[in-house]
Amino acid sequence: MTASLAGRRILVVEDDFFIADEVTRDLRAGGAEVIGPAGTVDDALDLLDRVESLEGAVLDLNLGGEMAFPVADALLARGVPLVFATGYDAAAIPAQYAGVPCCEKPVDAARIARALFPLSA
Repeated sequence: MTASLAGRRILVVEDDFFIADEVTRDLRAGGAEVIGPAGTVDDALDLLDRVESLEGAVLDLNLGGEMAFPVADALLARGVPLVFATGYDAAAIPAQYAGVPCCEKPVDAARIARALFPLSA
């Protein structure tokens, strides 16, 4: 596991229980403090309102039929690096998110760390 996750607070936004559980366990095994997981846009935005600081976030694009772009916008406004974890093709992501790394599912903590923190991975 990569050391770049140690002590970092990472938000997990994923609506599939099994995927959320696997990503959460994987991130924790790498030393991250996991915030969430949140399974809806509203839950994720509520968590963002309550959490002082985050070092990164992992977002599934489609949360029960609702796209996670409002969460991405809120994270970007706070300067929080994020990665989309998705099965969607990159063409499905609007151009305004061209700088956001994407990891194809299934995704592991090492790939997340490299995408979020490329200089320390």
